[in-house]
Amino acid sequence: MGNIRLIARLDIKGPNLIKGIHLEGLRVMGSPSEYALRYYLQGADELIYMDCVASLYGRNHLGDIVRSAAKDIFVPMTVGGGIRSVEDATQILRAGADKVAVNTAAVSNPQLITEIARRFGSQCMVLSIEAKQVGPDRWEVFTDNGRERTGQDVIDWVKRGVAMGAGEILLTSVDREGTRKGFDIALVKAVSAEVAVPVIASGGMGKPEDLLTVVGEGGADAVAMADILHYKRAEIGDIRTVAKIAGLGVRYYEHS
Repeated sequence: MGNIRLIARLDIKGPNLIKGIHLEGLRVMGSPSEYALRYYLQGADELIYMDCVASLYGRNHLGDIVRSAAKDIFVPMTVGGGIRSVEDATQILRAGADKVAVNTAAVSNPQLITEIARRFGSQCMVLSIEAKQVGPDRWEVFTDNGRERTGQDVIDWVKRGVAMGAGEILLTSVDREGTRKGFDIALVKAVSAEVAVPVIASGGMGKPEDLLTVVGEGGADAVAMADILHYKRAEIGDIRTVAKIAGLGVRYYEHS
């Protein structure tokens, strides 16, 4: 297993960085570019930008934000929200993203996963899954920021998505998102046991030690963090140190 990646997640609505609880009750945090630069300088391994309202408007509006970020930020950037076609993916990748994350459009048109993977390579095609628990060890796929039920089982969908070409899974627990209660370990474990591609756990990180559980017990390859960083309850350096002390492989990063 390679290094565990520490990823800063930025949820964007219009020009603002926002933060919610269960993907709702959104609060404006400030300028995405300031936060992104801060996390890059703290040593984030990657950044994820999600356009929260894109699915309502039918397209991703992050092109300008990504373009300006790409001038200062030299770690991989994944961008999602409202990507409905190969053309949308092309525009986001041209703006400077390294990967696109697709959720809603992939559920309604799974072939899109294959089309994006064929055009740009599987490593560019991140399947974003918003999961809500619906029974013991059962989770349902939701779309539109955790608002819309799909009736699709998370484990079935993740297997299908990977078979169709997804090279990475961004797995968000809607139940845990913004709660600071820790990751949904059972969910992460259930997904990572089924697929050979990397799984990024998102939703619920409350303290640096939560990383150890989701990697050790859940089998996550990466963690996406928002609340813990935005509210300055920990810096990426603190989280990296906790990982190192526990013997996890993390990227060597020297503060300049």
